[in-house]
Amino acid sequence: MTTFIIRRLLQSIIILIMISFLVFILMRLLPGDPILMIISQQQKSEYSAQYIAELRHEYGLDKPMMVQYFDWVGGMFHGDFGKSIFTNQPVTKEIVRRLPISLYLGIIAFIISLIIGIPLGVICAIRRGTWLDNSITVLANLGITVPNFWLGFILIYVFALILKWLPVQGFTSPFIDFSLSTRKLIMPVICDALFPIASNVRQTRSSMLEVTRQDYIRTAWSKGLRERVVISRHALKNGLMPVLTLAGMGLGAIAGGSVLIETVFNIPGVGRLAVQAVLNKDYPYVQIITLLVAVVIVAANLLVDIAYSWLDPRIRYG
Repeated sequence: MTTFIIRRLLQSIIILIMISFLVFILMRLLPGDPILMIISQQQKSEYSAQYIAELRHEYGLDKPMMVQYFDWVGGMFHGDFGKSIFTNQPVTKEIVRRLPISLYLGIIAFIISLIIGIPLGVICAIRRGTWLDNSITVLANLGITVPNFWLGFILIYVFALILKWLPVQGFTSPFIDFSLSTRKLIMPVICDALFPIASNVRQTRSSMLEVTRQDYIRTAWSKGLRERVVISRHALKNGLMPVLTLAGMGLGAIAGGSVLIETVFNIPGVGRLAVQAVLNKDYPYVQIITLLVAVVIVAANLLVDIAYSWLDPRIRYG
């Protein structure tokens, strides 16, 4: 196991280097000059070419592309992730402010998706072919196909504008006003958790149906064990392995924030910041957010692989 973890860590470092390089290069290949974007049309006529060149030099944009890349990587090792081109403030300042908001929203939606999705999937597998299985499966299929931003507009129209039960938009810290914070999070969490719930239901149902056909499950039934014991002690562990992979893939969305949900509900999280940074060609923000999401995804995949050996002792890593 130790050898496997070390090998995966080395692979993860290589992957992160490749991602950072690709994002760095691709952002600079996009058309448009970020310096000219922060200067209005009126200011362009007032500022001389020399002043614009000085601005480009201040942000290091006049250097060769590879030199810029190594300067950025070297700065990260010293805790310097760059400054925003638009605000001239360290990007870590805004990331630290917005990241807890995205994590708060994402973790709640993630936990709800597991708590609801997995038990419903198990119920569908155990009661296969019944009205309960058919009803939950139909709802899960609808949950996968419904766009979350469209659902957000519907929820806003019904619960905020017509019924006036919930706030339309925004975010309030639970440490400031827990009641208001909860009311503001209800609609975004529903939209953010809908697809993961539906995916977990379908994946759990499929995995459990496959597991329950195995010989060792039939042996457990033949011993006269109760249904709850057979499912919880024998079938569930192996049935959860594909679901665990699916859950690990969803962890990246927690760190990166849900772009559409944060935009629809005007939540000042990392996802909305990423959209603004891409539109403004604010290189440092795009680079650090992408790298942050990549780190979380790589770490999640490593944890999933380690969890496999716990769920199924037959799996051994050399």
